[in-house]
Amino acid sequence: MFGLPYKYIMLKEKKISASLEDYLETIYEIIEEKQGVKAIEIARRLGVGRSSVTEALKNLAEKKLVNYGRYDVISLTPEGKKEARKVALKHKVLYDFLFQILGADEEEAHKNACSIEHVISEDVLRRLVLFIEFNKQFQCKNHDFIEEFKEFYEKAKKE
Repeated sequence: MFGLPYKYIMLKEKKISASLEDYLETIYEIIEEKQGVKAIEIARRLGVGRSSVTEALKNLAEKKLVNYGRYDVISLTPEGKKEARKVALKHKVLYDFLFQILGADEEEAHKNACSIEHVISEDVLRRLVLFIEFNKQFQCKNHDFIEEFKEFYEKAKKE
């Protein structure tokens, strides 16, 4: 169903702010799409000013998560790439859970995943991942827990 390397997420994360996590995730996504990224692309994607991007890049460079020079193409350090992948995977796990399991609409699932990814504890994320894995066992035994939940939810909405 999800096909993600969940164990990767369980590694302890370097503590950075939610805002810097968003920048890191955005840089990672753009690099995955285009093999390189410039500050203006980050500003457009996040809907922020270039000065905000410059400040964030300086901060990420100080933490040795990005390689950044004023007129250079921005790249992730090995540690930055590792951290960005963890944030992106966390977002994907949360999005998939909200969209595929709970049945939230796509936009709502993305919006909530974006908010939750910054505050979810390692323990709760671990429990969520284990729940997903546990549920896979039921599906293999011809017991579709997800479909039963969706039917239960639809019935409860009508009451």
